[in-house]
Order: sequence, then structure tokens, then C-alpha cells
Amino acid sequence: MSLDKNALEQPANKLLAALPASDYQRLIPHMKLVPLSNRQVLYQTGEPITQVYFPNKAVVSIVSTMEDGSTVKVGLVSNEGMVGMPVILGNNTTITTAFVQIPDTAMQIDADILKSEFNRGAALQTVLLHYVQRVYTQILQESACNRFHQLEERLASWLLTVSDRLHTLEERLARWLLTVSDRLESEDFPLTQEFLSQMLGVRRSGVTVAASTLSRAGMISYQRGHISILNRKDLEATSCECYRVIQNEFARLLGKKPSNRA
Repeated sequence: MSLDKNALEQPANKLLAALPASDYQRLIPHMKLVPLSNRQVLYQTGEPITQVYFPNKAVVSIVSTMEDGSTVKVGLVSNEGMVGMPVILGNNTTITTAFVQIPDTAMQIDADILKSEFNRGAALQTVLLHYVQRVYTQILQESACNRFHQLEERLASWLLTVSDRLHTLEERLARWLLTVSDRLESEDFPLTQEFLSQMLGVRRSGVTVAASTLSRAGMISYQRGHISILNRKDLEATSCECYRVIQNEFARLLGKKPSNRA
């Protein structure tokens, strides 16, 4: 897929868009626009990462595979980031697998070339290190979030009703729906129950109940793997605080105001 003039002048990926024009121009001869298909594997556990991807509107899941073959989502990358972060951290292998969850396109660059450009220490290094910090912040916040909600759920199992216990799952579901919406820059997008259950670390039945609750409240419409956000303001009010913390930190690192899309 050729790199058209529009992609050159206005990169959809926010990391590339944050680069000064001269630094972006240095990368252009080494990059190409590639399609990313549904479930396409971009790198696998223990295998060398040879290509790095800067997604446009594709969504890529980063998962860890357990001994029994089950997978747990440990990251999500779209137009705010890059797929292949270990490359700039001094290694080209990882214990995770990256596959495409929502298809679209990405800017692809050879891992060795990106590492060489990164090591020059120019603006590219600053932008990508800010992204690493953002991911680190997200990991810390989500770890605290999950631990807090797990404690709530354990306490709730003794003290509260089933409907009360589901409230924390609704908060987490609202956060992830808002996150995907932000990265796709759309209020309508495809999301399967499998994907949502991996993101939330719960069974599909739990996703069904939580999504139904948000739907009955008029915040979303959820039909046959397709999500429509109907009332973003109420969905943000329902989401756990992690959404706002992570969004504000990402905006700060990019030198932008937090998104407040209606």
C-alpha cells in the first residue's frame, strides 16, 4: 500500500503527528502504509520483533498466554501508540503476543531502523519515551484499579447483593468502551464479547449483564458485536476514575488538552 500525500502531511497516528516535521520526514523513506486484518498476528511470544507498527485506526491487543492456553489482555494499542515497544527498550523479544482486534491500517517500519533513529536522541526519542511513561502510568493505574475492585468484589460477596457487585464491572466496562472510542475517534465500533471479556478479565456472561445494564440506562447500544455510545457524558460519569487519570496523563505528555468529545 503506497504512502499517499495525505498520510505524509497529516499522520493519523498521534505519536507520529507529535514529531516535528523534520524528524517525521527522516522516517518517511523507511515507512509504508500497510493494511492490518482482523486477528492478524504482528509479533509472537519469544520471537524477534522485526517490524514496528504505528496504528491509524486499527486496534491491537497485547495478550499474555497462560500455561493452560488461555489468554489475558495486558495492553491495547491504537492511534495513540506503537506496537513493538520492546525494540526501543533494548530488546526485540517479549513474553506477549500482539494481534489485530479491529482492522484498519498502520505505518510500518523496520525495527532496526527505528531503533537506530531512536538512538540518535532527537525528538523521536523524546516522543517515544513519553509514550513509554504513559504506558507505565496506565499499568500502575490499572493495577491499582483492578486490586481495588477485586477487594470490593470479595467484600461484596459477603455483604452485598449480586446487583451491587456488578456495579464495579460496569465501571470498568464503561472505562474500556470510552478508551476504545477515543482511540478510534468514533462513537460506533465493533467489539465482540470475547474481546470485552479479555479486557475485563471476566466471563462472557458477566460482559452480557454489564453491557445490558449500560444499555438499559441509555448510555450504549450493544447488538451483535457492535457498540454505539449514546450518552457519553453519563458513560464518563459511570466509568471508574482510571479513565480520567490515564487520559489526563496522556494529554499532558503530548502537550495537549484532554479530549472532551460530546
